[in-house]
Amino acid sequence: MAFLDNLKNINTFIFDIDGVLTDGTITVTESGEYLRTFNIKDGYAMQLAVKKGYKICIISGAKGSSLEARFSNLGIQDFYLGISNKLPVYHNYLLQNNINSSSVLYMGDDVPDKEIMKEVGIATCPNDAVAEIKAISHFISPFNGGKTAVRDIIEKVMLVQGTWHDEHPSAAASAI
Repeated sequence: MAFLDNLKNINTFIFDIDGVLTDGTITVTESGEYLRTFNIKDGYAMQLAVKKGYKICIISGAKGSSLEARFSNLGIQDFYLGISNKLPVYHNYLLQNNINSSSVLYMGDDVPDKEIMKEVGIATCPNDAVAEIKAISHFISPFNGGKTAVRDIIEKVMLVQGTWHDEHPSAAASAI
């Protein structure tokens, strides 16, 4: 019960991409393009959170115009791609947006996420995260990365805060 109580103060979600919003698999085409698969249920939860006034930020080493299009279509304005050292970007994001780290929930899956996870209010990870990340997480989703782990944690926060219900849900909003 204590974990759910801690979700009452969350107003910002920060996510990694590969292994969190995707299953970590990257398909490389003949032309060298990287292809990733995203879960539509994660997309629905993210666009609803944005619609309800939560901040969502993506900080990832991944990059590409397809990623920019995906996040923009969900209403996410804050995404930092191609980042090799995530911690300075995280600190700058908090400063620019006047966000207290105690109100931030971060979901990561591997060692590059560790530094940020030690600083946020709530550190979470998918079920298939590496052991080192699981050891520092306040919550381990029963779902794997790319398989609704993001939906799981967003829904929990919004249910605790009474903001999950949408009077006018849009099937198109998460499909883009």
